[in-house]
Amino acid sequence: MSFDDALDAVRDVEGWMTEEQLRRLWDAAAGVPPGGTIVEIGSFRGRSAIVLARAAEPDTRVVAIDPHAGSDRGPGEIAADTERGAADNAAFHANLATAGVADRIEHVRTTSSAAHASVEGEIDLLHIDGAHRYAPARDDIAGWGERVRPGGRMLIHDAFSAIGVTGAQLRLLAISDSFRYLGRSGSLAEYRRGPLQGTDRARNTLRQLAQLPWFARNVLVKLLLTLRLRRAARVLGAEGWPY
Repeated sequence: MSFDDALDAVRDVEGWMTEEQLRRLWDAAAGVPPGGTIVEIGSFRGRSAIVLARAAEPDTRVVAIDPHAGSDRGPGEIAADTERGAADNAAFHANLATAGVADRIEHVRTTSSAAHASVEGEIDLLHIDGAHRYAPARDDIAGWGERVRPGGRMLIHDAFSAIGVTGAQLRLLAISDSFRYLGRSGSLAEYRRGPLQGTDRARNTLRQLAQLPWFARNVLVKLLLTLRLRRAARVLGAEGWPY
């Protein structure tokens, strides 16, 4: 299957992943060796999970972890909502079936902190797009990140954009000696697990700190949009909520 086919499959699936970000996910998933494991934390209605499953080798395990509790869905939708969560869950499974990947994705309907026992062994590709508050983002990066195999990839959505996620990144990854920053597509940051020492580690830190002006711009855009100052947000090049 091609990326264009995958893009067509998710064109009407609700979500916040841009085409450029989906391409980065596709490339990462396509690089997972046969028999490997892909884990996604936070699947919402399946937009990114479908792309991951379509890109992966047929015998690659794809696990989507999402409690579908109606919480942490997007701006202003933080609290749990049973009815909203049930709708998300139904839409998720319907979208997987329509895209032809229902038998390729294992849905673990619980929180990421409670899902570790559902995934055995090392992870080849980890995509984190769960709760964006600092504590859960920190726990996902730390707890699930340590399960990524050497040479494996970790991608984090709303990186250098959401305050909680960025705070967790700065604490755990900015001076990390085991995760190399590879770049970003919008707010989707990519890391590769591997040892870092000396000047190499220092350069890795500087490359991440260089994203902070972009982070500050995103925070300002969100503030302006919250205050309904859309014209001011457009001056910063934003037509909507930055992802």
